Amino acid sequence: MAEFFYRAAKRDGSLTEGVLTADSKALALRQLKLQGLTLLKLDEMGDGSRQGKSQAQQASLARNEVLSVTNELAVLLRAGLPIDRALKILIEMSASPNQIRVLTSILETVKSGKGLSQALAPYESTFGYFYINMIRAGEASGQLGDVLTRLAAYLENAKEIRSSVVSALVYPAILLVVATLSIFLMLGFVVPQFETLFSDMGDALPTLTRGVIDAGNAVKSYGWVMLIVVFIIGFMIRQWASSDRGALKKDQFILSLPIVGSVAFKYEMAKFSRTLGTLLGNGVSLLSALSIAIGAVGNRQVKASLSVLEPAVKQGERMSLALQKTEAFTPMVVQMIRVGEESGSLDNMMLELAKVYDNEVQSGVKRGLTLLEPMLILGMGGAIAVIIIAILMGILSVNDLAV
Repeated sequence: MAEFFYRAAKRDGSLTEGVLTADSKALALRQLKLQGLTLLKLDEMGDGSRQGKSQAQQASLARNEVLSVTNELAVLLRAGLPIDRALKILIEMSASPNQIRVLTSILETVKSGKGLSQALAPYESTFGYFYINMIRAGEASGQLGDVLTRLAAYLENAKEIRSSVVSALVYPAILLVVATLSIFLMLGFVVPQFETLFSDMGDALPTLTRGVIDAGNAVKSYGWVMLIVVFIIGFMIRQWASSDRGALKKDQFILSLPIVGSVAFKYEMAKFSRTLGTLLGNGVSLLSALSIAIGAVGNRQVKASLSVLEPAVKQGERMSLALQKTEAFTPMVVQMIRVGEESGSLDNMMLELAKVYDNEVQSGVKRGLTLLEPMLILGMGGAIAVIIIAILMGILSVNDLAV
């Protein structure tokens, strides 16, 4: 009996991987087919495979390091250096011990006669299946340097999109935290100071003032309990959202939101289109490219809608027609894919679609933040204004009783 490491696509388009035991590779392949899986990778696990996976678990590269290595390796290969010499130069240039370990392991595998894609296989969690498949396509076509250049451009574009979204969300997040803390501190420390002033008024105290005083006392007496309850609820929601059902419900809810849903859909479609176009442009078969591109989609609702593509393509149906039947995609997506299929340039059309949606995602984020920031400011100001008005109403009531 031998152990085989496999990677396959499920019927819903998601990727799965694991280890199974079988007498031969043919029997292992049969087991996977009986489970309804579409095989993407099947390798026998020898001692070298286990050792490689163990080393990969101990060392990995950050996204910036992967981008840097890809850029530098592309430059060296385009200059005509062999892959082993290029890797040696990268090791000498590197200042990170972790990066040196990873590159040294890859170099040793390459020097043993294996390809770069095989050397990267133990580090799939670092580089990703898309990256490794692109390298495999580059090796098969003899254009590894050009493929690495396209990979670097892909990673750089993804980094810019991710950075622009994160940067745009920093200020609203800070504003929300400051607003919440300001209201919490006012209720917990400022409002209770007026309790003694209003203690003798009883029912004569205005309803709004009485409500604010009660809220302040609750925060003062049970503030820590409230924080603990909030953390517990947040933890429970996070656990629920990490389950299959919870994640699907969360993704469906995100897509149903007015502005956020449109941005989230376009972000996922840009990721899918860019991945599919890049893979097709580098000689990867349509079915394999679809499996990888669908696996790159994070939103489960969008992924479920895209999962119709693989069965449709296997049956000889056009992608555009299969997407149109779902009624889950915009006419622009369907039409651009149709044009790509009819003109024989599906890869270029998918990359164009990714560019369009990348621009719309950035515009959508900016529009959303333009609305969100004043709403947060008005919300914080309104809550503080209610507290101040309640206190002033109470003071005025005390003066009226004194008169």
